[in-house]
Amino acid sequence: GEPKTWYGVPSHAAEQLEDVMKELAPELFESQPDLLHQLVTIMNPNVLMEHGVPVFRTNQCAGEFVVTFPRAYHSGFNQGYNFAEAVNFCTADWLPIGRQCVSHYRRLGRHCVFSHEELIFKMAADPECLDVGLAAMVCKEMTLLIEEETRLREAVVQMGVLMSEEEVFELVPDDERQCTACRTTCFLSALTCSCNPERLVCLYHPSDLCPCPMQKKCLRYRYPLEDLPSLLYGVKVRAQSYDTWVSRVTEALSANLNHKKDVIELRVMLEDAEDRKYPENDLFRRLRDAVKEAETCASVAQLLLSKKQKHSRVSQDSGRTRTKLTMEELKAFVQQLFSLPCVISQARQVKNLLDDVEEFHERAQEAMIDEIPDSSKLQELIDMGSGLYVELPELPRLKQELQQARWLDEVRSTLLDPQRVTLDVMKKLIDSGVGLAPHHAVEKAMAELQELLTVSERWEEKAKVCLQARPRQSMMALEGIVNEAKNIPAYLPNVLALKEALQRARDWTAKVEAIQNGSNYAYLEQLESLSAKGRPIPVRLDALPQLESQVAAARAWRERTGRTFLKKNSSYSLLQVLSPRTDIGVYGSSKNRRKRAKELMEKEKEKDLDLESLSELEDGLEEARDAAAVVAIFKEREQKEIEAMHALRAANLAKMTMVDRIEEVKFCICRKTASGFMLQCELCKDWFHSGCVPLPKTSSQKKGSSWQAKEVKFLCPLCMRSRRPRLETILSLLVSLQKLPVRLPEGEALQCLTERAMSWQDRARQALATDELSSALAKLSVLSQRMVEQAAREKTEKIISAELQKAAANPDLQGHLTSFQQSAFNRVIGSVSSSPRQTLDYDDEETDSDEDIRETYGYDIKDNASVKSSSSLEPNLFCDEEIPIKSEEVVTHMWTAPSFCAEHAYSSASKSCSQG
Repeated sequence: GEPKTWYGVPSHAAEQLEDVMKELAPELFESQPDLLHQLVTIMNPNVLMEHGVPVFRTNQCAGEFVVTFPRAYHSGFNQGYNFAEAVNFCTADWLPIGRQCVSHYRRLGRHCVFSHEELIFKMAADPECLDVGLAAMVCKEMTLLIEEETRLREAVVQMGVLMSEEEVFELVPDDERQCTACRTTCFLSALTCSCNPERLVCLYHPSDLCPCPMQKKCLRYRYPLEDLPSLLYGVKVRAQSYDTWVSRVTEALSANLNHKKDVIELRVMLEDAEDRKYPENDLFRRLRDAVKEAETCASVAQLLLSKKQKHSRVSQDSGRTRTKLTMEELKAFVQQLFSLPCVISQARQVKNLLDDVEEFHERAQEAMIDEIPDSSKLQELIDMGSGLYVELPELPRLKQELQQARWLDEVRSTLLDPQRVTLDVMKKLIDSGVGLAPHHAVEKAMAELQELLTVSERWEEKAKVCLQARPRQSMMALEGIVNEAKNIPAYLPNVLALKEALQRARDWTAKVEAIQNGSNYAYLEQLESLSAKGRPIPVRLDALPQLESQVAAARAWRERTGRTFLKKNSSYSLLQVLSPRTDIGVYGSSKNRRKRAKELMEKEKEKDLDLESLSELEDGLEEARDAAAVVAIFKEREQKEIEAMHALRAANLAKMTMVDRIEEVKFCICRKTASGFMLQCELCKDWFHSGCVPLPKTSSQKKGSSWQAKEVKFLCPLCMRSRRPRLETILSLLVSLQKLPVRLPEGEALQCLTERAMSWQDRARQALATDELSSALAKLSVLSQRMVEQAAREKTEKIISAELQKAAANPDLQGHLTSFQQSAFNRVIGSVSSSPRQTLDYDDEETDSDEDIRETYGYDIKDNASVKSSSSLEPNLFCDEEIPIKSEEVVTHMWTAPSFCAEHAYSSASKSCSQG
């Protein structure tokens, strides 16, 4: 704001000002003794100056400070609108003035701003926080206060005050602990009376408290007199510690070499001075500079002595460049360390470092004049020099010679082990040697390496040509190349590959000869494995073409057999089809049936034979199985198949007796209950939904006539897994198999299957040749023919009857009705009696294809009937094993569901007999 005008009288003229004021206005001072301490009191400066009082004037502008000293008087006025703030502060030399101010206020009866005694004792309570000058002033003032307080308390006691009580006055508000007489704020002591406990006086005015006798009054004190010396002692020690510190520092900085103190002790002295806030004089600054210099030298010495400071690490340290000391600088640094006013622990070690540097210099000069560089000696010197962290001009030269020595050592160690001397290694050694500094030993080793590399490359190229030759070379020619390259002291991968190929060729040839000289033919898998192993061998193998032709012929036979037996998109393998069934009674998808069948066989097997023991041949057994063992295994599985089929037929026939619980019985491959039109399998006797299995086809159905269920012999997809070729086709395949010098599991299975079929054929012929069975079959055939004729006659009569009824309704046809009935009936009867029976036939998926027939017989089959009639007793190859059935199984069970077709009345044997 606006400026403020100040008028001031210095402190040394304060009493003069007071006397002049009292002289000029005595009546005002009689009524108001503190008139001079009121803000509204003012006197003309000219009047004061006339009486010899010095008055000073100044203008305070915005942003300026005016300092008024103790005991000085000041007044003034504002020249306009402004804001000002007053702040009280004091220095150590103000304390005596403050004590005098309290005495002055006591005489005037003016209250103090704060308790001077409380200020002194609070500072004395924590002497370590005081600087030395302030501690000295506090000690002086506190001594005077203690002396005065002791005198006052003794005087009060002599006046008759007997009661005393300790009182923490700082907890009492200032206005409640003011003396009633002089308005001084009490701290050390006060006097109270029981007549008015809230009224108190200082010990300077004990008689102004109340008219009560002194015996009723009580002395209240802050500290007992015996505690005051201990408080004074702490301040006194603080004040006297500075002198002790000065003497110690002076002695330490001026000590000689043998009596120097450690830098740690100097640092403790400096920290002590900083903590105690000693005055920052010349001695303090000398100590601080000495400690700083000593610590700097100690850090530099520590850096020099650190064994981790390698040259490579220093050059890569965060991109910063660090300058190493030279030998001359190191000597100067050692001199500086021993001239410090204190001792650092690294000084002796730095001196040892200087000795090591001088030793390194001498040894490096000796190593560099050696005729042949020694890598271990050079490495030792380089490690020593790198750890010194001093600029050493010999290091670059030593490192250069170390590279030469290491290269020579690497060349010598590499050539000692020919397996390590590869073309790449030799090229790498030559390339690394080119960059080395010239040296006669290096040049000699380079020439030897270059010669060895040239010879090795020439033989490698020759071996590579042999490995890639078309046509492939013989073993004799390749053995000559391998023997010639044997003496080259280098690792030649192509030569080694050629040597390995020769060994593989010898082993392969030995295996082939062992197989050819064996008592039995080898399995196809063995020959395929040998062929696959011999094909990539880069050596001419004379037996390989013959072996591949045998494998091709065996594969062709297996494919031809597969086309003969397997249906289109069949889920069974050829070996599974030719082997006895193991999945009898297992329903579901083909994958699940195989999985479950395998699980069942694993539970049942007691030998080491597999589920399909013949399939062991597919696993590539190296030892040939005896043919008799194969036949025995087939017979065993055949018997298990018959037993399983017996059990399955019995279980399926037992379902017919459960008419009352038919809704709980499961049928078909879907394993659901009976519903709709169903077919019964002639082999397993289970019933199948017409929508779950393919319907069989008859010969008349192929020509467009209607299908007749009772003329069909139905086999379910589980019982008829493949085609059923004729025996002539099988015999042709077996003849072709005998010409193959190879064993196939499928071929042995086909042989066993053929023997089984022919055995059944012989037993069937023997059974049909008996008189009893022949007579029964002939009677059954005549009875069946009569039943068919009777059924046709009844159907014809129904048709004629219906037509006659229609004609009877027409008057124009009445005359011709009688003659027409007789002639039409005779024609129908004649056509029925002369018409042939419909015969059962399956589609081409279940019989030989025309291609197979042509391949087997060499001519086309035009008339199916003529071929079939050529051998009336010849069964299909996969015809069912004759299974004995108990008498109760033959009983035809009547089903409540009208959609079931009836079981066929004939067995396959009777069918063949009637057709014959």
